[in-house]
Amino acid sequence: MIRIANAPCSWGALEFDLEEKAPDYIQVLDEIVETGYQGTELGDWGFMPTDPAILSEEIHSRNLTLVGAFIPVAFKKAHAHSTGIDTALKVARLMAAVEGDQPLVILADENGAVPLRTQNAGRITEEMGLSASEWQIFAEGVMKVAEAVKQHTGLRCAFHHHCAGYVETPAEIEKLLSLTDADKLGLVFDCGHYRLGGGDPLEGLRTYGKRVWHFHFKDHHPAINRQTAQEKWDYFESLRNGIFCELGKGDVDFPALMATLKELGFDGWGVVEQDILPGMGKPKESAQRNREYIRSLGY
Repeated sequence: MIRIANAPCSWGALEFDLEEKAPDYIQVLDEIVETGYQGTELGDWGFMPTDPAILSEEIHSRNLTLVGAFIPVAFKKAHAHSTGIDTALKVARLMAAVEGDQPLVILADENGAVPLRTQNAGRITEEMGLSASEWQIFAEGVMKVAEAVKQHTGLRCAFHHHCAGYVETPAEIEKLLSLTDADKLGLVFDCGHYRLGGGDPLEGLRTYGKRVWHFHFKDHHPAINRQTAQEKWDYFESLRNGIFCELGKGDVDFPALMATLKELGFDGWGVVEQDILPGMGKPKESAQRNREYIRSLGY
């Protein structure tokens, strides 16, 4: 069974240091409910209350479920691993106090922090990637965090491949998964990032199958992708120009993806993540149209 959630990033509340302000969490939670979603991700630390009792009241009084939280770590740097563990445990303990062992800790690279990767998001070549020794450090860091979170909170971790980070392309996703324990680390399959990263989302979902513990609904606009390549836009400029469009308006084959999730027996959350920058568009109206589109697929 797939349950449908949304996330603060769809309202412009992103982990990146941006100039404009996103709406506050009360508006975001209210509009998630008003547009027909069952759950929410936490957002960046401090976006929602960090007191478990207050957060639980805010979430559960709206009949929502807290489904997970996104935690970026510069895994390439060995010295960042201990800080990553501390951050992940802080977030995991908060979520566990609110929802028990059900939420997912969503690990990712520190996306947008490396100029070469940020400038060339969607156009990554092999020489822009990690060396063999850097892959070992990266994967070891991911596993250290996943193991610590499981040991101390009972929550599971899954890795989110993400453009403008070191795990973007299908080859990079495959490499990371080959270096990590499938019993301890799942995959957050984001069909929009997979498409922008150069892959076929349907092929990717079929390839990784049971390792997918969390699904992100995100569409991809092919014309914007072509313009991105022509203009050599960086990741953030691609976002500003709508690379991740509303569901059903891009080239991601959602009917086939949903059929594949059903064939796989997927039992988890599907989260709409239409990454926007603060001040872009009308998030509530987009969230409503995205929910209606998913309903049109039978969910």
